[in-house]
Amino acid sequence: MPLFTSRKQGKKVKVTFANGLLFIENENGKQQAFPLEWFPKLKDATEEQLADWEQTSNGIHFNQLDTDVTL
Repeated sequence: MPLFTSRKQGKKVKVTFANGLLFIENENGKQQAFPLEWFPKLKDATEEQLADWEQTSNGIHFNQLDTDVTL
């Protein structure tokens, strides 16, 4: 899957999907992985839906799916 990057509030976050996992890398290079089974909406989402996200104070919000991933 493609790499999606956001630069909200001066922070750089990378969001990637691979092998049934969601990877979120923060500006310090720390990476967290989450199984997509934890987020059924993300698992069944289109690339367009996965690309429509924004960084929040608590993590990542996928707008079209109304799903949050808290970091």
